[in-house]
Amino acid sequence: MTSVTGGGREGDAVGAGSAVVPPGQRGATRIADRVVAKIAAQAAREAVGPLPPDVGRPHATVVVRPHSSPRSSGGTPVDAAHVRVHLELDYPTDIGARCREVRRHVTERVGALVGMEVPEVAVQVERLHLTSAPGTAHGRTR
Repeated sequence: MTSVTGGGREGDAVGAGSAVVPPGQRGATRIADRVVAKIAAQAAREAVGPLPPDVGRPHATVVVRPHSSPRSSGGTPVDAAHVRVHLELDYPTDIGARCREVRRHVTERVGALVGMEVPEVAVQVERLHLTSAPGTAHGRTR
C-alpha cells in the first residue's frame, strides 16, 4: 500500500488506506466540439483582421476524434481537432497568404487554449468582397 505525505504535520498521510491514482487514470476532461469551433472561429477572426462591415464573420465547424499521438505518454489516446473554417474576404488581397495565416493561427490558438492537436485546418473562402478605392463609384464590376 502506498501513502503520500501531505504538506501538513509529519506523519499525516493524504489518502491513507488507498493507493495513489496515477494522473492518467484519475478522469478525463471532455471539451465539446462546439466549444472548440467557437475558439477556432475566434482565432480565424483574429488572423483575418478587420474587414468591411458588410463582410460576414468567419465561422468554423470542428470534428474532434481521439487518436494516438507519438508525443503522448504511453500511446494513450489524445483528442485531435479537425477544423473547417469558412471565410469571406475583401478583394483584392493575397488569398493564399491570408488562408495560410488563418491555418497557422487556428492551429496555434486551439492547441494553446484547448490542449488538442490540430492536424488539419481546411479553409474555405465562400465569398470575396470587392473593396473600392476612395473616390470610385460603387456599382457592378465586370
